[in-house]
Amino acid sequence: MKNILAFGDSNTWGLVPGTKERFPWGVRWTSLVQEKLSDARVIEEGLCGRTTVFEDELRPLRKAVDALPMVLESTYPIDAAIIMLGTNDCKSLFNANAYTIAKGLEQCLNEISSYVSADKILVVSPIHLGEEVWREDKDPEFDSRSVETSKDLQKFYRQVAKDRGFKFLAASDYSTASSIDEEHLDEEGHKRLAEAIVEKMQEMKIA
Repeated sequence: MKNILAFGDSNTWGLVPGTKERFPWGVRWTSLVQEKLSDARVIEEGLCGRTTVFEDELRPLRKAVDALPMVLESTYPIDAAIIMLGTNDCKSLFNANAYTIAKGLEQCLNEISSYVSADKILVVSPIHLGEEVWREDKDPEFDSRSVETSKDLQKFYRQVAKDRGFKFLAASDYSTASSIDEEHLDEEGHKRLAEAIVEKMQEMKIA
């Protein structure tokens, strides 16, 4: 049985929009991928608030680049990896543009590449933030600039994947943020993303 590491933030963990709850097995995309790939085990490694390389003073221990060495060692052997990060990096606190966020992602990929061959790593650019995600009743840690930055991630992530020989998928081509919080996948979004990832895994001959 092949091991697939699914590494990401709250949209990998399966946060229910507008709550602190988690979608159950059979709804979140990681579980749907698991159910479709008969000869593989998906290792769910999602953490709410996770960034690529930025230290969040409001929520410590969220830097992916620091967590990855431990995660990779504890889950070894790994036959393939899926990484979907960047949404939290768009927060106004970090004041980072899409190019900088992509450089942070590349540092994470450097860690993963020490355990998984490039052609078995799938880089997923995240869904776009909604136009009013920054409202007080949604997530004011973002601002209007965050929305535009989230839209730019796809271009830079695609280039990183191309330059390094990784596979690439844009989650925003298949799913959108829920209208409830304009930040997280709803049930339909998880389903559509799972279908796209399963197809990509099959192309990559993972299962």
